[in-house]
Amino acid sequence: MKMNIKNIFSAAAAAVMLTACIGDLNTVPLNKTDVTSESAYGADEAGYLQGLTKVYALMINDDKENPKLEVSDGGASEFVRAFWSTQEVTADAAKCAWPDAWVNDLNNCTWKGDVLNDAVYAVYVRTLQGVAYANEFLRQTSSANLELRGVSAEVAKKIDQFRAEARFIRAYLYWAALDTFGQVPFSTEDSPFGGGYNPPQTDRKTVFNFVIEELEELAGENSAMPAAQSNYPRADKGSCLGLLARMYLNAEVYTGTAMWAEAKSTCERIYKLGYKLAPTHAEVFRGDNGENPDARGEILFAASYDAENARSYGGTTYLTLSTLCSNETLDDKPTEKTGINGGWAGNRVPYEYIQKFFPDVKNPDYEAEWTVSDPGYDYTDKRAGYFFIQNRSESMLDALNTFKCGWSCMKFNNVPHDIENPLDYKNTAVVKTFSDIDWPLIRLGEIHLIYAEACMHAGGDASTQLAQIANRAGVAPVKQADVTNDWLMEERARELMWEGHRRTDLIRYDKWISGYNWTYKGGDFTGKDLPSHFDVFPIPSSELTTNLDLEQNPGYARP
Repeated sequence: MKMNIKNIFSAAAAAVMLTACIGDLNTVPLNKTDVTSESAYGADEAGYLQGLTKVYALMINDDKENPKLEVSDGGASEFVRAFWSTQEVTADAAKCAWPDAWVNDLNNCTWKGDVLNDAVYAVYVRTLQGVAYANEFLRQTSSANLELRGVSAEVAKKIDQFRAEARFIRAYLYWAALDTFGQVPFSTEDSPFGGGYNPPQTDRKTVFNFVIEELEELAGENSAMPAAQSNYPRADKGSCLGLLARMYLNAEVYTGTAMWAEAKSTCERIYKLGYKLAPTHAEVFRGDNGENPDARGEILFAASYDAENARSYGGTTYLTLSTLCSNETLDDKPTEKTGINGGWAGNRVPYEYIQKFFPDVKNPDYEAEWTVSDPGYDYTDKRAGYFFIQNRSESMLDALNTFKCGWSCMKFNNVPHDIENPLDYKNTAVVKTFSDIDWPLIRLGEIHLIYAEACMHAGGDASTQLAQIANRAGVAPVKQADVTNDWLMEERARELMWEGHRRTDLIRYDKWISGYNWTYKGGDFTGKDLPSHFDVFPIPSSELTTNLDLEQNPGYARP
């Protein structure tokens, strides 16, 4: 069972919304309307908590009809899944065998400005719709509105916390939008809204500065944001500092000005909050990571999923089911491998990725049965134990059409961490169609690597933190003096594999456009350089046709 606090997400998954959502997302959030009703709020806490639920829900909502998205598959409309696709399938870490045109455009890095790509479109509308929801929640919870409704001082104090959480979600979504698109429509609770108003398209640096200011205030001593590790899986001050460190890490990409000292000091603030690496890397991604105190102690912010309540065909359900075939199940029960009863034959890890970043993987047995302790090959780095090779081909030559080209990744595993033999789980658990795995959106392993990168530029020594990561992985520690961009690019490929960082990392290390090629980059099997404007995605064509005030990103055609 998930914690009671996760009922906020259960309500979201059950579509317990305050009012009917907007019917045509082509005009949202470029032409916002009133997304929550004033009549839904009164003097008690319940309505405000439900309003906050709606803000959080945009992270895991995969209902393409509520609000309506022009995507072929509802699951693909979920923000976390769509953002992951733009980060990982486009890069060297994953390729998908599905025949959809939008999938192959991501596989090959051949998307166009005048052709709608489902994942790119979903990131755009989900992020900015979430911003609109947060803005409306903040309007409805203003001091004037609370006083007008007769809200008590006790309830108003709780609402102050809800407002802080909504501001964090808005900041997180703005980060994802500016990272993906550069310039985006920008609005706050103080902006005009409704009635045909289109928020102005704003440059990346301006949005960056807004997010930094918000996060610094929310993480501050006088903020109403809950203390670190007190509000799981909802946001707290640790979440704010984690996102802040990530923003400072990429500041030079986003603004042209590096902020390494700020990234370093933010990590040091996080280290005072009591987070610890989990004893094993694997348990951070197992089905009980939201209940396991060791796993939770590493997570600064998570998207919460629950097989019974907070269901989604995106998120970790996607990452478990898409890496197996349906015929790799056992008697229509949860799979022996990941604790979920099915497979979608989609995502694999290119073998070239394994060769480069996990060269200790040796002697694969292509007929071996995968188990948690013995995946069917030899390895040293414990993070190399996630791959599934049974009946797979190493060659990626036909990987865009054939699922069993490349290796499956079993990193996200719905079997609880304390069950060594997945068959034991199969025999005792309810059949699982959805995942219980919370997606760690920000965790301490990432912060340690941000710190090492910041120390490389600003001075300092992250050798202790790097030793913690290495000791857990069972590999030799690296001293700060040996940290380079190339080493960081490789170590982040190992530690953060399939966690939604890869495209951003390659851009920061100047490896995205040129200087490093991977399988199918640019539509070529061996890889080729990308056009320079591919450092951001195009504004979706559907948005450009409904709002002529929008400018397309340079280099991309308008529809």
